[in-house]
Amino acid sequence: MADVRDILDIEAPAVAELTKESILGGDKKARRKYDYRVPKRPEGMHREVFALLCKDNNDVPPLFPTDTGKGYKQVKAKLGMRKVRPWKWTPFTNPARTDGAIFHHWRRVADVGKEYPFAKFNKKVPIPTYTNAEYVQHLVSNTWTRGETDHLFDLCRRFDLRFIVIHDRWDRSKFSIRSVEDLKERYHQVCAALTKSKSHSERVYTFDAEHEKHRKEQLKKLFERTQEQVEEEQTLLTELRKIEQRKKERDRKTQDLQKLITAADHQADPRKSERKSSKKSSSSSRNRPSKTDSSHTINFQAVESAGIKFPDFKNSGVSLRSQRIKLPSSLGQKKMKGIELMLTEMHLDKLNPPPTEQICQQFNELRSDMVLHYELRGALATCDYELQSLKHQYEALVPGKTLTIPPALLPKTEPEAKSDIIDVVGSPSNPNIVH
Repeated sequence: MADVRDILDIEAPAVAELTKESILGGDKKARRKYDYRVPKRPEGMHREVFALLCKDNNDVPPLFPTDTGKGYKQVKAKLGMRKVRPWKWTPFTNPARTDGAIFHHWRRVADVGKEYPFAKFNKKVPIPTYTNAEYVQHLVSNTWTRGETDHLFDLCRRFDLRFIVIHDRWDRSKFSIRSVEDLKERYHQVCAALTKSKSHSERVYTFDAEHEKHRKEQLKKLFERTQEQVEEEQTLLTELRKIEQRKKERDRKTQDLQKLITAADHQADPRKSERKSSKKSSSSSRNRPSKTDSSHTINFQAVESAGIKFPDFKNSGVSLRSQRIKLPSSLGQKKMKGIELMLTEMHLDKLNPPPTEQICQQFNELRSDMVLHYELRGALATCDYELQSLKHQYEALVPGKTLTIPPALLPKTEPEAKSDIIDVVGSPSNPNIVH
């Protein structure tokens, strides 16, 4: 450009001198004027929605949460007169390496000489060691030699118990071929023996190699299934769901039919009692409705349906045996509390015993018999109350005579139990019983 100006005889423009003010700007810097007028919120739009569309400075909202207050716009660099911290190309060593390799990287001069920051991630699994006396006394095995055991523990230290890598690096030229499960089993056997000998603790980890092999075989069979086998399994599961649905439908129809029969019995029993009472009573006596038959019907129905009906787990898939001893939700809180109190009185502190097959069956039968026992006692108390009511009614109708109740119909006197809180039928003679 200078040559062109010389040819055309044009004077060169004056070059401004570089100063601090020209770079950083003066104190009275011309600021850009922004229009801070907020547009009017449209009618019918909520204030929160309008705040998402427009801010006070008429700027669009940020795409993600920020703490700069300027949205997604880039923050301007703040230039100052302070000196930057010097960096230096320095060598360093990694403590995780044992070969003494030296590397180089940029590092602040103030941090030179400090430990490599990534050395804290150098974590190693503690592998136990043993002496010759310990091996002879505790670790001798008929299937493993001393050389195989030493080679196994050397690989465990090198590869941090990565048994897949250990199995790959196993020296098959010197030692016999071992599976991954065999390597794990031998390692845990040695660790358990050393723990028992040093700390005298019986709480050690035991590795079940047979179970692990069986698990892998099952996974292999599951993985190698053909498409036809998968479709067949889905078909069987669909048929099973249909069978269960039909069973539930039959049970529901049976319950509805039983309700109709019970309702018909309730309607027929009062009519029969009225006919019998009208034939035996005199013309002067008033006909009074007899509730004896209906109450007996209710009592016998309560006794027949007594006990606890535990759900039957026959669905496909995995389920816990402890679910079999779980009380159904339809039992009610009162009955559950009564069962807990009765178990406490019988000195059975464990409300959730170990769910073995035999314990589950006997524990469920015990609690079902408890509910049946209390329901029978409630029905007996109701019958006794009805006998006493009939006796008083007879004495009121026939003055001067007393109705003698046979001793066979009277309940035996027993000491009052502390846990009489379950009453299915209920009677006015037991006001203290919780309904």
